[in-house]
Amino acid sequence: MATRLEWLVRDETLVLPAPAPASDPPSADFTAVAQQLAHRDFSFTQIFKVDRWLQALSLQGRAPEHMRPLRIAVLGAATLDHLVPALRVVGLRHGFNIDIQVGHYGQYLADVMDRNSPLHAFAPDVVVLALDAAHLVGEAVQPDGGRVLDETFARLRALWRVLVGELGAQVVQQAALPRMPALLGNNEHRLGGSPAALVQTFNARLRNEADAAGVDVLAIDTQVMRDGLSAWHDPVLWLKARQEISPAAAQHYAELTCRLVSARRGGSAKCLVLDLDNTLWGGVIGDDGLDGIAIGQGSPEGEAFLGFQRYVLSLMERGVILAVCSKNDEANARAAFERHPDMLLRPEHITAFLANWDDKPTNLRRIADQIGIGLDALVFVDDNPFERELVRQTLPMVRVPEMPDDAALYADRLASAGYFEAVALTSEDAARTQLYAANAARARLRDEATDLAGYLASLDMALEWQRVDRSGLARATQLANKTNQFNLTTRRYSEAEMAALIVDPAACVLQFRLRDRYGDNGVIALIVAVPAQAPAALEIDAWLMSCRVLGRDVERACLAVLVAEAAAAGVTELQGVFRPTARNDMVRDHYARLGFTAVYEGDDETRWRLSTAAPVGAPRAIRVVPQVAAGD
Repeated sequence: MATRLEWLVRDETLVLPAPAPASDPPSADFTAVAQQLAHRDFSFTQIFKVDRWLQALSLQGRAPEHMRPLRIAVLGAATLDHLVPALRVVGLRHGFNIDIQVGHYGQYLADVMDRNSPLHAFAPDVVVLALDAAHLVGEAVQPDGGRVLDETFARLRALWRVLVGELGAQVVQQAALPRMPALLGNNEHRLGGSPAALVQTFNARLRNEADAAGVDVLAIDTQVMRDGLSAWHDPVLWLKARQEISPAAAQHYAELTCRLVSARRGGSAKCLVLDLDNTLWGGVIGDDGLDGIAIGQGSPEGEAFLGFQRYVLSLMERGVILAVCSKNDEANARAAFERHPDMLLRPEHITAFLANWDDKPTNLRRIADQIGIGLDALVFVDDNPFERELVRQTLPMVRVPEMPDDAALYADRLASAGYFEAVALTSEDAARTQLYAANAARARLRDEATDLAGYLASLDMALEWQRVDRSGLARATQLANKTNQFNLTTRRYSEAEMAALIVDPAACVLQFRLRDRYGDNGVIALIVAVPAQAPAALEIDAWLMSCRVLGRDVERACLAVLVAEAAAAGVTELQGVFRPTARNDMVRDHYARLGFTAVYEGDDETRWRLSTAAPVGAPRAIRVVPQVAAGD
């Protein structure tokens, strides 16, 4: 029987082949096809069918390769089992092979507070607190609504402290579903103790409380404003089965949850790649000329494209890199950015600009190489369905939204897709366009240089370093969870775990910032070293670096700092570990190049050792500057 997964959807009928015999070898393309399957929109019954099929394959050892294992616990005071299949299937879209534990009905407090409970034994990576509105605020008018909310948040804070502080889990706190009927209608706020008013007050307060506790908010209240309450809640099912989230909304609930989980682990896209004709303006500039394209005030069409450009510019200002990929004459394409009076996007906003007659997949590969990011970090927006489908088929790792026919809907479609989901913003995020533009200038200088040493010396590099403190905590955690290629162990840390490490006197957590003649590269490297089993030894638990500074010998300069800090603390030996993944082969020989001695070589990991008495020496082209204030 064929091992390739094939499916057919006819109305409500989903036809799937029976799993292949266990003796058959796993299909090499299982992962890609499983992800394609997960990207389809299914009905609730189809979700169940797909989940049962995938679970059967997993039991045969045919789980998708290169999917990150993830343990999720779902806790609440109502019925939640119907969310499980959707979470597992949707998790495939985001690269997760999910194992789920659902807490006992209404026993979430005991599950969390009892350290011997199945929840603690499960050791979840993520905990979803799916508390229903009735449980949070009650269903009757509360004369003292403020006291009720104070008690609710005191209970939530106690839960969060255990889940974040002790379990080290990412906590996803569901907002209260705004399903309570109004008593005063437009003036509901004047009856502050009504259930509807309390839900609204709870959700407003939740944002600040969650931020203070390092908890992520599952904003279903915002989504209900867009979709309508009936799309999310069925009062009949609430009364019959205590299902607050309708089974029909389970897939969308899972998608919002997995976006937060993926964003916390660096899975959000980094770069928005834009077509031009009928995408950023109306018409074809090569045919209609600079004055003939529709953009700007005065017509509904022109204002629609102007609105989309405004949204794109706002994305750039919050840290999304912009690129252009257009089949066009380059001079004509650039003229709109340089000379059209109504264009909001200008040349300085675009990090990579490719306008030629080559096919879009080829140019997307060039854009990724030019910027120095993976293809899976790209989102490609094009009005042409042929080009969209070509990219989907040729480069399935590139995210391609299905764009509507009317440009007035472009911004909303891109926003609702959730490709650029973020859980925090640092000052470096806002400066990302400038960082990558400066990197492109460095690349041009490198290409013009006659020798590498002369090129490096001309950059006038200064490596600033310090031990990570509270001010650098967010950026350090972000870097640890986003970096995949120059990452020796792909060790991930929650913010709580990183916070514990930076105050541990036995650990050494260093961050590095690189500046040069073109400006500030930002925080580009992180080293986490923890006590090893051997006496007077530190093991490098994580060493990761931004790919935009590769080829400058920065890693040797970082090692010199680590060795000096370790020796000053009485450490006589550094131990390094390399664990191969699908994406970090570039650093397979990292420790060998830096002079470490191999002590163990296996399929799953290699181990290395270096005496802190060994001379390292920072590269001559890099000035090492200690104890600079954190950049964030």
